[in-house]
Amino acid sequence: MPEKQTSYLKTFIKVSDAFGTSTDMDALLQLIVDSAIGSMKAKAASLFLADEGREIFKAVAQRGLSADYLHAGYGHAEKIIPILKQDGFIYYKDATTDIRLENREGKKAEGIGSIIVVPAMVKGELIAILTLYTSKIREFTRDEIEFLQLLAGQGGWAIQIKKLVDQLRDNTKLFLNLAADIAASLDIKTILQTLTEEVAKALRVKAASIRLLNDERTVLQLVASYGLSDKYLKKGPISAEKSIAEALNGKPVAITDAYTDKGVQYKKEKKEEGIVSILCVPIKAKNEVIGVLRLYCDKKREFTEDEIGLVTALAYQGGLAIHNASMYLMLQNDLRDMKEATWTHKCWF
Repeated sequence: MPEKQTSYLKTFIKVSDAFGTSTDMDALLQLIVDSAIGSMKAKAASLFLADEGREIFKAVAQRGLSADYLHAGYGHAEKIIPILKQDGFIYYKDATTDIRLENREGKKAEGIGSIIVVPAMVKGELIAILTLYTSKIREFTRDEIEFLQLLAGQGGWAIQIKKLVDQLRDNTKLFLNLAADIAASLDIKTILQTLTEEVAKALRVKAASIRLLNDERTVLQLVASYGLSDKYLKKGPISAEKSIAEALNGKPVAITDAYTDKGVQYKKEKKEEGIVSILCVPIKAKNEVIGVLRLYCDKKREFTEDEIGLVTALAYQGGLAIHNASMYLMLQNDLRDMKEATWTHKCWF
């Protein structure tokens, strides 16, 4: 085996071993960046994470770039993602003259010659990119490109694991906080308002709302909302039969395009509000559907099974809070009636 390939293999084994034993994901991401620089004898490297909207990439690990270098990442992710998915890399032979790059003068001042970018793919999804910078103009062999792609793939899995761990922690904290609120307060309005805000932030959506069925079970009445304008909230009554009615049968409903779905009311108002995708889950009290929890996204979004499961569980917590508050009010009324009956009884003597 050629010396260079042996070096690549040793580096990959080292990173793989760290991947299997390290619990410090930030350190692992930095190891990937450092390994890319060392193996390629390059000037610098950066690992960028794609944001939720896929509009920009943000650096999560980097080495070799000065503080003076205006390094804002890739502002036009939508332009490079298709190329990375199709070709597997993007190569800028001369970073100081390539018109595809921004801040060319800054790259010249930084002493950057060539740049190569490779994607970090996880289950067919591009979640990050690894960028390598050389001090001189340089060509890259197929073996070098494939090695960088493997390193980027390890970075992608590290990022994915970190996201899952962070999500688990956030979800646990969310459940504990909500359970504490339910245990400490019987102010159902405050609890439901907290629920809408926390679930919207946890899933990084535009807005959330809770609507409960009226006594006739014909209209869904607003009881809590977060992130929605007053104009949208006052658009008119929400029909239980016409507005995502399937959720009232007890099953979550995910709508990718609110503008074309037949089960969505007020399409014009939703477009003006910037609502594109909706997740609607039922709220139950003692196995009876009493309302819905809805999440609103300002971009098309496919909700995962885990996300739907989380929102459904939170809606169940909301239903439990409503049931507890109702039981408390019934108990208070029963006690009042008992006291009144006792007073009436005493009046006979």
